[in-house]
Amino acid sequence: MKRNKTEDSILKTEKTMKWWSYPAEGEDGNTIIITGRDDIEKWQKPGKFPVRVTVSWDYEPKPDGMPSDADSALMEQATDALLDEFGKDRCAVMTGIYTGCGRRDWIFYTHSLNIFGKVFNRALGNVPEMPLKFDAAEDPEWEEYRDMREATYVPDED
Repeated sequence: MKRNKTEDSILKTEKTMKWWSYPAEGEDGNTIIITGRDDIEKWQKPGKFPVRVTVSWDYEPKPDGMPSDADSALMEQATDALLDEFGKDRCAVMTGIYTGCGRRDWIFYTHSLNIFGKVFNRALGNVPEMPLKFDAAEDPEWEEYRDMREATYVPDED
C-alpha cells in the first residue's frame, strides 16, 4: 500500500520525536511517571503557543497508583491519536504526559483554544469516551514545561 505525503510526514515526525521519562514521587508516596518531549525549541517561539492546556483523567488506580491495564491501553490509544492528529494540524504541541496517583495529564501548548478543541475532538473521534477535564492557562513563557524539564530531564544516550 502506498502512503501519501501527509502520512510520510507524520511517520517522519513520529520517528524524530524525542521523549524522556522520569519516575517522580507523588504526595501519597506512589510513583508518577513524567514523560517530557524534547527538541521542541521550534515550538517555543515567543507568542506562537502562549496557552497551556492540561487534559486530565482521574482514573481508579491500582494500589501502586497506576492505571489498570485496560485504562492504560485506552490512554495509549488516546495518546497515539492525539499525536497523530496534532502532527497533521499543528495548532498545538503536546509537551508532557504525567501518569500516576490516580491521574493522567496530557500537557499541550496552543495558540487557540477554539481550534485546539476542534482538533482534539477530531483526534479522539474513534476512541472510546473517557472522563476528561480541561484546564487552560496563559503561559507564554512555557513556565510549566521549563520547570518540568529542569526537574526531570534525562538526556538521550545517543
